[in-house]
Amino acid sequence: MNAIIFSAIMGVVMMFSGILLQKKSAVTTTAIVSLLLLLSMNLLDSYSVFSINVNTHGLLHFNKFGLFFNSILIAATLIFAVLCGSEIEKTGVNVADYYALIFFVLCGTSILTSFNGLLMLFLGIEIMSIPLYILTGAEKRNLKSNEASLKYFLMGAFSTGLLLMGIALIYGATGSFALKVSTTMAASAGVLSTSFLQIAGLILLFVSMCFKVSAAPFHFWTPDVYDGAPSVFTSFMATVVKAAGFFAFLNLFESNSAILGPSWKILLSFVIVATLLVGNITAVFQQSIKRMLAYSSISQAGFMLFALYSNNDMAKEGILLYAVAYCLATIGFFAILIKVKDYTFDGFNGLAKTQPVMAFTGVVFLMSLAGIPLTAGFFAKYYMLASVVKSGGSLWIVVVAVLFAAVSVYYYFKVIQSMYFKEGTPEVAAISPNFKTGLLLVAAAVILVGVLPSIVLNWFYF
Repeated sequence: MNAIIFSAIMGVVMMFSGILLQKKSAVTTTAIVSLLLLLSMNLLDSYSVFSINVNTHGLLHFNKFGLFFNSILIAATLIFAVLCGSEIEKTGVNVADYYALIFFVLCGTSILTSFNGLLMLFLGIEIMSIPLYILTGAEKRNLKSNEASLKYFLMGAFSTGLLLMGIALIYGATGSFALKVSTTMAASAGVLSTSFLQIAGLILLFVSMCFKVSAAPFHFWTPDVYDGAPSVFTSFMATVVKAAGFFAFLNLFESNSAILGPSWKILLSFVIVATLLVGNITAVFQQSIKRMLAYSSISQAGFMLFALYSNNDMAKEGILLYAVAYCLATIGFFAILIKVKDYTFDGFNGLAKTQPVMAFTGVVFLMSLAGIPLTAGFFAKYYMLASVVKSGGSLWIVVVAVLFAAVSVYYYFKVIQSMYFKEGTPEVAAISPNFKTGLLLVAAAVILVGVLPSIVLNWFYF
């Protein structure tokens, strides 16, 4: 509850800071300090040192898994603000408003990591999504940004309609908005009608959540929105927001997937393979690195769906590692991408000679996204695939995932090839020593988690 309350309060504080603080850098500093405070409050709640107790009547349930995951999301946002704060300042004049919206997004993600009812799921998704529609259109004079914001809003509204219809059907079947409804309560309204309504409701919820996490075949909005949005906010959407969506997805179907019976694994297998196929194959043919990363995020979603497929302890550990690895690598590489004026592959030609620190850290981030050993992404993918084996799932889907992971190496290494093996003089914005230090620290964290993944897991079990 600490994170929900304090993120909302800090969002309001950031709105007023725009009036009180004249310098944009002062607003960014205030936001970073506020994020540190928010992270501290959530950690205190995680270890029961200081918790604000509010009677939520069972609508929210706070456990260590959810609170720990929320700490990862807040920490990722803190890293994002430190690395990309100067770029947020350049996006527009209303810098304080952007940070306020980011805190309201964190309020929504905090609800999604603790919801215990379908109504709170809906509220969490909407509180998280509505500020994102605004952030996507932050560059008001950019037609691509306006178009992306409109597409995001329309597709978000459509998926929310499906979500509400699914919730209505489940309520009609069970008479409750509870996340876990007993079969006795469900049977009280009649076995046949209840079974049909529950299945229909869960399928609608499944489709809606696939929209939110950009899983195929409900991914079509993702490339255009990610490409059109200001790059600095694309970084935030592709990491913190997507990870929160997957946690909600996992929490929603952890106990309710059994209602769908054997068809659940078949349906999920189709979505996983389609997501890996569309994300990886389409990324190969992209000419823009930013658009390639958008399709890459779709392929990463395919791997994260394995946590839903396995639904065991290793899958939970895997989603924690994946959230850490994916957020660190993607935020780090987007920070580099924003500094380069040309987003094409040719725009990175010769970057290793002119900016060796950016090129080196970029290699670390791309290798982690590809799942190369000694980076955090390797163990993240390993835990996802191992969870399928442990659950007794079909081995063919593991083989398919490994093959598509090999495909991803091609388009990630195309960027590395441009930076190190092609001649050119890329146009890069001014780079401060602090920015380089930040990149090196994030890259070191990626390697450290890749070598010792127990650091993350031991902290969770502590």
